[in-house]
Parts: sequence; structure tokens; C-alpha cells
Amino acid sequence: MKVDLLYSPSPRQVLEATLQLPSCATLGDAMLKSGWMDAHPEIGSAAMTFGIWGRRASPSTPLREGDRVEVYRALRVDPKVARRERFVGQGARSAGLFAQRRPGSKAGY
Repeated sequence: MKVDLLYSPSPRQVLEATLQLPSCATLGDAMLKSGWMDAHPEIGSAAMTFGIWGRRASPSTPLREGDRVEVYRALRVDPKVARRERFVGQGARSAGLFAQRRPGSKAGY
């Protein structure tokens, strides 16, 4: 069975490997055979999660022919918090839907 593995250790860097595995292989078996656990020890940490075609999976999940196994690293910043901070930095009057008001119009219209 042929399986693709993908991992991005840092922004704009993607590692990709194609493995031939027996038909009864699991996600954990694929990670061990790839050798990425030795080359990138952070993959074994609890902060890393795995997925198959964008859906979360555990190392005991059985694989099928043509699966795409992905290794996800933890987010550094929560996207909601980052958006909130950007909005505060821009100011309420200079950003957003109501930034360009007509003179004399009511706020929010």
C-alpha cells in the first residue's frame, strides 16, 4: 500500500515522503518507518497531532491505500486573539466595515 506523509517543521518548509507499507499498517507504523521521529524529535511530543486527509487521527488508526498522513504542529497564537490585537492596533475608526462613513451620517450606517 502506498501512503504519503507531510510535515512542516517551520513556515514555508514542507517535508513530503511516499512510503510502501503492508496492508495492515497503522499511522504509527508509517511514522516509525519514515524515520522522521529520529530526525525531528518534536514530532513525538504531546503538542503534535496527526491527521489523515485533514481529519484528526491517532497513531493506532489503520491506513488505507493512497492516504495522506499529515503531522500538525501547535499554533503559536490563537487566531481569534491575533485578530483582536490587530483590530486594537488599527483603531476602531480606521478599520472595519464602517471606516468610510459619509460626512454627517450616523455611526454604524
